[in-house]
Amino acid sequence: MKNKKKWTKKEINGFKKMILGKRTKVLEEYEASKVRADDMLNSETNNAIYSSHMADAGTDQQEMEKAYYWVARENKFLQFLNRALEMIEEGTFGLCKECGDLINAERLEEVPHTTSCFECKNANKHR
Repeated sequence: MKNKKKWTKKEINGFKKMILGKRTKVLEEYEASKVRADDMLNSETNNAIYSSHMADAGTDQQEMEKAYYWVARENKFLQFLNRALEMIEEGTFGLCKECGDLINAERLEEVPHTTSCFECKNANKHR
């Protein structure tokens, strides 16, 4: 792959389709998590937190924090996927900013918003 300096249109379209599929799934999960977290926040049992047993109140609070953590996590991943789509439009998707080589397809499937190949990422990690 070191000789190849550009993804074909077909390959880019494949990546775009994969990213859009992930984006659709994340949007669905985000909406479901947001509804779940908001329901927890608005439920009468959580609003009456001080009238319940301390252990129950702690568990309720922990579950609500976990629900909002997932909302934030999915929102961040959604932003990463949107950035990958922007890079496709800009013509910079799949190109390492450090060495200019193509980023391995398997890496792009796992981390579509990445801007560095595995070799450059590891080299920077060890500096």
